[in-house]
Amino acid sequence: MKTKVLSSILVICVIISVQFSCTDDKPSETEKLKNELENLSGTYRDLTPYAYGEAYGQRVFSFDSGKWTLNFTLALDPEMKFQVFQFRTFGSYKITTPSTVILQAYNAEFEEQQKFLTLKTDNVELVKTFGLNDCDLVLNEEKDISISGCSLWKPVSECPVDYDLVTLDEKGLLYFGERPSDNDMCSSSKRPTKLTPGVAPVN
Repeated sequence: MKTKVLSSILVICVIISVQFSCTDDKPSETEKLKNELENLSGTYRDLTPYAYGEAYGQRVFSFDSGKWTLNFTLALDPEMKFQVFQFRTFGSYKITTPSTVILQAYNAEFEEQQKFLTLKTDNVELVKTFGLNDCDLVLNEEKDISISGCSLWKPVSECPVDYDLVTLDEKGLLYFGERPSDNDMCSSSKRPTKLTPGVAPVN
């Protein structure tokens, strides 16, 4: 009788052990999302330019082995014919903790190792309006503003990281946080609380 009881207990323990091991081995949805975000690869871009106030922006992101690049173009029209400037930056990125303000999104830190700006208009008043007149920019020539900064872009020494939000949906669209009007996402307290329209993978 004692042997049968011990055998039964042993069987129950084995079953419980198997159940727990199966549960532990299965990643949660949030863990899977984090893994996907940490291993982004390829190029993503806006399906259509979206409105920044009275202007329009087009974003192109590239990802490879934990590195990222952003090419951003601002224009006065949704067809992107009357461009004002292009901004480029790159660096490493890391996915940190689940967002407490956006469901199924993660907090992320995007390093901006260098920052570049290209002036795309020769309209003097427009250049002044966007605060680009004191940056020694030459039309259609990319300038490294990493040290000096320019307009709403701070030098790398003052703002080496963007504290952002990021998530992926079931269609593969990639979402980032909505930038504030002062462009300041240089600390975790400045992290966005809303998402912009998704960027789509480029085949």
